Amino acid sequence: MSAVSAPVRHDGVDALLADARSRLDRIDVESAYRETLDGALLVDIRPVAQRADEGEVSPALRPLVIERNVLEWRFDPRSEACLPEASYDARILVLCQEGYTSSLAADALRSLGLDATDVVGGFKAWREAHLPTACPHRA
Repeated sequence: MSAVSAPVRHDGVDALLADARSRLDRIDVESAYRETLDGALLVDIRPVAQRADEGEVSPALRPLVIERNVLEWRFDPRSEACLPEASYDARILVLCQEGYTSSLAADALRSLGLDATDVVGGFKAWREAHLPTACPHRA
């Protein structure tokens, strides 16, 4: 007997984003900074080229750089590819460039049972708030 699958919905990316955000308690950059100082894991999921162009969170804050395509495998404590930091007890703050992709990524981590959320406005808001950054290297 085959399983009956739910009908596929085609509501668009805005509906997908709204659905993901409905399950998140998103935080602003100042709160993310404070939580990072208190031991939360700040995870930058931006691609290397974007980090090179836009800058990065200061290494002094020990952000984890994990590109989006491997995020779930690195944080699922049941995965053979998980990081040592992967734990159901860890607080995970996901950061992208402007706070869109990070919402989808944080929701995916929550679906694995993890305490994850994302940062409203992303790295752009972080930089605009004058929080600690490492400048991009420009030729």
